[in-house]
Amino acid sequence: MEQVLQYIFSGITVGSIYAIVAIGFNIIYSTTGVLNFAQGEFVMLGGMIAYSLASVLPLAIAIPLTVAIVAIVGILLELVFFRHLRSHSLLHMIIITIGLSILIQEAALHTWDEKVRSLPYFTGDEISTVRIFGAVLSPQVLWVLGTGTLIVVILHLFYRYTIKGKAMRACSSNPAAAELAGIDTSGMRTFAFGLSAGLGALGGCVISPITMTQYDMGTGLAIKGFAAAILGGLGNPLAGVAGGLIVGLAEAFSISVLPAAYQDAVAFGILLLALFVRPHGLFGRKS
Repeated sequence: MEQVLQYIFSGITVGSIYAIVAIGFNIIYSTTGVLNFAQGEFVMLGGMIAYSLASVLPLAIAIPLTVAIVAIVGILLELVFFRHLRSHSLLHMIIITIGLSILIQEAALHTWDEKVRSLPYFTGDEISTVRIFGAVLSPQVLWVLGTGTLIVVILHLFYRYTIKGKAMRACSSNPAAAELAGIDTSGMRTFAFGLSAGLGALGGCVISPITMTQYDMGTGLAIKGFAAAILGGLGNPLAGVAGGLIVGLAEAFSISVLPAAYQDAVAFGILLLALFVRPHGLFGRKS
């Protein structure tokens, strides 16, 4: 039972990371129709920039400042590369985001080199542990789980009860009707990129002490986050949470029957299965 709980906690932790990436995918796609495969780079930038800022600033200041910086990067990407390309096909948009992902990786490589970096643990240190029903956890895991839960709750309240959140839902449902109703759809697209980038950066900060941060980590996170978004239902920001947790738990339990080297194959297998069996996802609409 202790081993099972260990797998569950491990899966939920990793799944929370994938869920944050999936939420970013869905926020942008539901508002703009763009599949942003540079989403993983926002997570990487969050960890790297926070590491640099934490060397001169307290962590409590470095992390919010990092989130703001990466959100501005997301806004600039929308303004420079996507604002005037709405008439292009989805395939063109995907190619652009893949190209941006490569450019951001190269910029990160030249800025921080190939070394692996990590933020200090928010509480405790790398040898501190918390026991829950026999399962051993790092205190930083609780920060990851708490941050993921907080993001989900705030997004739910934002989409349901705020004017801007309802405007984003309107853009997702019917962009033309939203524009006729007086909603600034261009502003909503820009805000979606900024929000997605900021959330990705926050995720990158909280996972950095556990997973470490490297310039090329974004690609793997983007693919697994995309698998989670597809599984939950592309275009539904909160459905990506369920998809992320399923992918994370599947990876964690796969270790009991497969070598650890096959963990990535599990995520890709789930993605392919979802695309073949239920391409609109567990909570998505066929349309």
